[in-house]
Amino acid sequence: MKNEPIELLTQPKWRIIDQSSLGLYVDPKQSFAMDDTLCASVGKGLSPATARSWVHHNTIVLGIQDTRLPFLQDGVKLLEEEGYRVIVRNSGGLAVVLDEGVLNVSLIFAEQKKGIDIDRGYDAMVALIRRMLAMYEVEIEAYEIVGSYCPGSYDLSINGKKFAGISQRRLRGGVAVQIYLCADGSGPERADLIRRFYDAALKDKRPEVKAVFPDIQPDTMASLSELIGEPIDCTLLMRLLLEELQKLSDQLTASGLNAEEQLEFEKNMTRMIERNEKVFS
Repeated sequence: MKNEPIELLTQPKWRIIDQSSLGLYVDPKQSFAMDDTLCASVGKGLSPATARSWVHHNTIVLGIQDTRLPFLQDGVKLLEEEGYRVIVRNSGGLAVVLDEGVLNVSLIFAEQKKGIDIDRGYDAMVALIRRMLAMYEVEIEAYEIVGSYCPGSYDLSINGKKFAGISQRRLRGGVAVQIYLCADGSGPERADLIRRFYDAALKDKRPEVKAVFPDIQPDTMASLSELIGEPIDCTLLMRLLLEELQKLSDQLTASGLNAEEQLEFEKNMTRMIERNEKVFS
């Protein structure tokens, strides 16, 4: 049972799509359309297991639940005045911060005959991050950090401070396990931004709102650089990711989308655009 996460990570071939530099210059909605496209492609057996990395310039990504905030437009206005663009992703969860100091990684697997249960997908990502950061000799724990933004049972923390959050999306026979890793910059400043967003979007209505939104405590979050006391950036994390996947695979192959995937991507991008227009119109 203990080796199961590594078994999931051990693939004959890993396809690599690195958008950690390019992503700074493209619409962040593309990332969510891209993962849906790759889920379909991997799920149909048209692509091997795929690892995609991405970084976006100052962006707040809202979950579907956030769109039900009573004063959403006031919250969005605050974020935009702080220099952030705001998008809504096509899945659950809550608001997260993306910027040049946050590396996002998506691992996309084919759903197997016996199925990949939800915990197994999460455990595989936790195992990968522990391997990537093994040289720092820190204990990385996975449990919900109360007071963080977008809290979940697979928050990753060191000494009780969260530096990463993991989510999953299942679509058309594919499983995308997604993580954001705060490499550098200020974890408390990011958390305080989301705290102020919820204050503006809830005002005095928090007791009346049925959905539960986090009561954010900024000091529950930190970047890896802050926690480890050494400079760690997205470029370094990207190198560590590739090194670990190389050990777990016979072959790494870098590629973009093929013609069929490009058509699927365009459909998914249209859906993302329409979803966002509906929320923000």
